[in-house]
Amino acid sequence: MRHHPVEDHDHLTDKQFAAIVQIVEGRVGIKLPQTKRIMVEGRLRKRVRVLGLQNLAVYGDLLFRQNGLETELVHLIDCVTTNKTDFFREPSHFAFLRDVAVPELIRQHGGPRVGLKLWSAASSTGAEAYTIAMVLQDMIAAGAPIQYAVLGTDISTEVLKTAREAIYAQDFVAPVPAAMQARYFMRSRDPKEQRVRIVPELRRCVQFERLNLMDESYPFDRDVDVIFCRNVLIYFDKPTQEAVIARLVSHLRPGGYLMLGHSESMAGAECDRVKAVSPTIYRTVLTSQPRRAAA
Repeated sequence: MRHHPVEDHDHLTDKQFAAIVQIVEGRVGIKLPQTKRIMVEGRLRKRVRVLGLQNLAVYGDLLFRQNGLETELVHLIDCVTTNKTDFFREPSHFAFLRDVAVPELIRQHGGPRVGLKLWSAASSTGAEAYTIAMVLQDMIAAGAPIQYAVLGTDISTEVLKTAREAIYAQDFVAPVPAAMQARYFMRSRDPKEQRVRIVPELRRCVQFERLNLMDESYPFDRDVDVIFCRNVLIYFDKPTQEAVIARLVSHLRPGGYLMLGHSESMAGAECDRVKAVSPTIYRTVLTSQPRRAAA
C-alpha cells in the first residue's frame, strides 16, 4: 500500500513568511532571516490559539487574503519582536548612573533640588525602567537632592501591559540586591504565590508609552537627562541604527547621557553632538548657557 504524506497546515507558506519578514522590517526595522522562521512560527501559534483559529495556514489567510492585517498588525509585531530583559542587566551602567552621571547632572543643573528625566527607550516588561528608579530612589534615601521621572517605551503592547502592572515572578527579580528587594517589592500574603510587585512609590515615578523607534519623530520631551537604549540596535541595519541614535540624541539636553548595550556603538551618528565618556556611554556636548534649575 502506497503511503501519502499528510500535508502539515500548521506552518506558514514561503510566501506568507516572506510577506511577514517584509512587513516587520519595514514597520519595525527588525530583520528576520530564514533561521528565525521556526521561532516566528512558534510565537505566532500562540496568537493562533488566542484567536481560536485552526492553524497557521488559516492565520496566514486571515492576514493576506481576508484583509486582517490592518487590525492584526499590532499583535503580529508583539509576537515576533524579541523582548529579552532583566533587572540590573549590564550592571556597570547603573553604577555609572549612580556614581558619575547623577552627581554630574546635579552639579550641572544647580538649585536646591534637581529634577531629572530618564528614558528607557526599549523597556520591554519594565525591568530596566524600574532598575533605574530603584537606583535613584536609593540615592534620594542617601540624601541626594533629586526628584525624577522615568519614561519607558516599547513597540510591544503586551510587554507594556506587564510593565504597567509591575508584577513579576520571584525568580525573575533574583538579580536585584536583597536590600532593594526588601524595599521595593511587595510579596503576596500567600507563600505559594511566587510573584512580587513593584511598590507604589516607584510605580508613581515610572510611566510607559508605546513607541516605534522607526518613527520619524518621537512625541517626547527634548530635555531628557539620561537615555538607555540597550540591546535593540543590534536588530537594525546600520542606516537604521544611525537614524535612531540621531533621533534619540536630539531628545537629550546638553550634558545628557546616552547608554547603549555593550554589543552596540554609536555607528558614527551625531558624533558632533556627543563624545564617548566610557565604553557604550556617550554625553552630549555642554553649552555655555546657564541651566534651568527644576522646581
